[in-house]
Amino acid sequence: MHRLSAIWPPLLTCAVILLAWQAISNYEIVNPALLPPPSRVFPQLWEMIASGAVLAPLGYTLGYLAVGYALGCGAGIVLGLLMGTNQHVFNLFEPLVELIRPIPKPALIPPLFLFIGIGPATKLTVIALATFFPVLLNTIQGVRGVDPVMVNTARTLGHSALSTILKIILPAALPLILVGMRLALGLALILVILAEMLIGSTGLGYQIIDLQRSFVVTEMFAWIIILGVIGVLLNAIFEQIERWAVPWRAK
Repeated sequence: MHRLSAIWPPLLTCAVILLAWQAISNYEIVNPALLPPPSRVFPQLWEMIASGAVLAPLGYTLGYLAVGYALGCGAGIVLGLLMGTNQHVFNLFEPLVELIRPIPKPALIPPLFLFIGIGPATKLTVIALATFFPVLLNTIQGVRGVDPVMVNTARTLGHSALSTILKIILPAALPLILVGMRLALGLALILVILAEMLIGSTGLGYQIIDLQRSFVVTEMFAWIIILGVIGVLLNAIFEQIERWAVPWRAK
């Protein structure tokens, strides 16, 4: 019963949105050529799924997302642990972080074209940068929020600096690190789609922008729905990982 009570409100919301969408198209409140109704979009979506046409672009996008996200999270966690535990490292990198962090990451794409070129490296760099900063900042906050008594006790018991970080500081900071990673996942998905729209030759972003330019609107909306479903699934997967990694927080 508890699961049903949690599921039916979002399902009801989706149903209302679909009905409103259908009515808007049927009554031509918006030109159906620009906003085709769900009764046309979903058969097109099913045809794409049944034919396997979604597999190659979906695999391409998720592959870039996974690599860029992993690179950004890894770099953010490592540097965050160093900056959070060592004041000298913090003073060294903090000005650079504060200089680059406020810049919208899409604004970095043109200079990256000049330095890296138009290709896979640019897309991975943009995704990694979008991921890096939320993870970095949350890691620093998580490390600095660790109880000093725990750290001092570990040192008193003879633990090395690396052992203290891995056994005490990292587990204690993990909830905040996961918050940063969850935020970064959404940003990474946005940036991989944007990068594919600008410089891609395949992938979800490229499919959407190419169909828009060709005015194949029904199929374009089908790809947008696929993208929305991917976002929901990634968030659900991350929630499960978070429950496994920090079960005390889930309770």
